Amino acid sequence: MYYAQLLIPDFALILFGYLLCRFTAIDRSVWAPVEKLVFYVLFPVLLFSSIVKSPIHLGEVSNFISAGVLTGVCTVGMAYALPFLPGFKNHFSTRDHAASAQIAFRFNSYIGLALAERLAGAPGLLLISILIGICVPMFNMAAIWPMARHSQMGVLGEIARNPFVIATLSGLAANLLGFRFPDWSAPTINRIGGASIPLGLMAAGAGMQFATLARAKTLAVSVLAIRHAIAPVIALGLSLLFKLSPVQATVLMMFSALPTAPTAYVLAARMGFDGGYVAGLVTLSTLFGVLSLPFALSLIH
Repeated sequence: MYYAQLLIPDFALILFGYLLCRFTAIDRSVWAPVEKLVFYVLFPVLLFSSIVKSPIHLGEVSNFISAGVLTGVCTVGMAYALPFLPGFKNHFSTRDHAASAQIAFRFNSYIGLALAERLAGAPGLLLISILIGICVPMFNMAAIWPMARHSQMGVLGEIARNPFVIATLSGLAANLLGFRFPDWSAPTINRIGGASIPLGLMAAGAGMQFATLARAKTLAVSVLAIRHAIAPVIALGLSLLFKLSPVQATVLMMFSALPTAPTAYVLAARMGFDGGYVAGLVTLSTLFGVLSLPFALSLIH
């Protein structure tokens, strides 16, 4: 599989946004409104429409869902535990940890959808859609909680108002209730949702500050190691424990090694944290995905 061909375009868009912001008149005054547009409108439309496209029959994939959810729970737990490990807390601030913990468990659903279809066709696409529908709200809530708590915001209120959480939960509910978009509306909805990916990636690049990574190297190495090295090993153990079919195991292993979500930067920036630091982690995660995806898939093939 040519994994790099799927990852390089995303990285190129991040780099393009960085160059535009640093070396042209399209500076931060332009990208700040773009971030709001992606956060409040474009990406929620993409999430909702992706989830409602394919019918979900939960009973047929209960073991697969359990393995995916448990993989996520383990990575969330490890990310949250980092400040409590001996010697770790002195190497990074609690604000940096609150903003970047999400790097360890969130995933790039756009790359996931594309890869699943190439790896396993329509069955793979349905399986990754199920994980997106279930794990995205869980991971978004897990990402929001430490930032809202650290900022002394109302955690439940912040989660309830978050457009990512609203879009994914409502999309899952609509799917289970049998809702489908009318055929005539599909092109418009697809265009609105599709615009979120390039704009979100370029916005991440525009906010990127590699120098900020140097001040919390231990934190950066830790969250990226969880995302790209530890998660695939956990997924392998769970795929064996739940005796997943070859297609299910393939999709789970791919899911465990995906680069982190590009919208992690948007979420951190919109909640008042250091978006530049998180954007740098997103960029590194995209690069590491070129290595972690073949590694994860090689564990079962």
